[in-house]
Amino acid sequence: MDSSPLYDIARALLVPGKGLLAADESATTMFARLKSVGVAETDDAQRRYRDMLFSAPGTEEFLSGVILYDTSMRDTTKDGIPFPDVLASRGIIPGIKVDKGTVPFTNFPNEFLTDGLDGLAARLKEYYDQGARFTKWRAMFVIEDGVPSDACITANAFLLARYAALVQEAGMVPIVEPEVIMHGNHSLARSEEVTMRVLQILFATLREYRVDLQGLILKSSMVIAGDGYKDQTTPQEVADATLRVFHLSVPHEVPGIVFLSGGQTPKRATENLQAMAILSPQPWKLTFSYSRAIEEPVLAAWKGEDANIEKAQQALLARSRFNSLAALGKYKASEDN
Repeated sequence: MDSSPLYDIARALLVPGKGLLAADESATTMFARLKSVGVAETDDAQRRYRDMLFSAPGTEEFLSGVILYDTSMRDTTKDGIPFPDVLASRGIIPGIKVDKGTVPFTNFPNEFLTDGLDGLAARLKEYYDQGARFTKWRAMFVIEDGVPSDACITANAFLLARYAALVQEAGMVPIVEPEVIMHGNHSLARSEEVTMRVLQILFATLREYRVDLQGLILKSSMVIAGDGYKDQTTPQEVADATLRVFHLSVPHEVPGIVFLSGGQTPKRATENLQAMAILSPQPWKLTFSYSRAIEEPVLAAWKGEDANIEKAQQALLARSRFNSLAALGKYKASEDN
């Protein structure tokens, strides 16, 4: 990879054995997760949870970056230290989710576009000044008969390309996230077909809009059968299908691919990452960018109680370590109980 500030950020995010924590849940999603473990759905509960998460000792060994949400980018610890500063002081790069969620794609039932381009340039400058050095934008693709349509894929690819160009102009690395939803009754073959189509159209569009692919990271779903399909996929099947799609879709200039967990259990997401890592070397660095697959056991251990902070932070450290080992191809499922 050539030298430039963008490339340096990308390299730092893709250090072998490290990955990203996607702590960018919206307030609505975070409230639902708090409620699931019996915690009051308040802004203060969210702040206390983030404080516990971002200050956990030792996570810098396994995390290169953390993706924040707008509110947590602006929030502080109980001592008044901005969360981005807490992360940066430990060598963890702060990032920010900049899209504003999905909206229905008019005339296309059960298809969606992502909102958030309006005013994005101004928001990017503010986020940069607050310490963000990378960003994320998610597009969502449901699999059904005739869905996703090429119209939906093409429209979302344009939005991702326009977003990425603006982010690079602002001096940050864009993460493009075209998520193919695993919920449904589709087979592994159908998931592979859709994921390949999405990625091929996306990268053709990124090139068309002159986005620098060396200063960009792909956040991809794994190629996996729908959670309602009769035959569930093994880690080896997931690895083979996913890497086959990447080799036919993702240009080698892209420095790295980080995976979303997409509703998988924590252990399954780690096992699938391990299956891909042991098939390395690949043209791209491969690692994790998990949200629920890291945070689920942390929330369960914390339950909103200060007395449980150390226990919850140990759960975060353990899950991060397992995923770090998986990204290196050194994870042992027998040790993950």
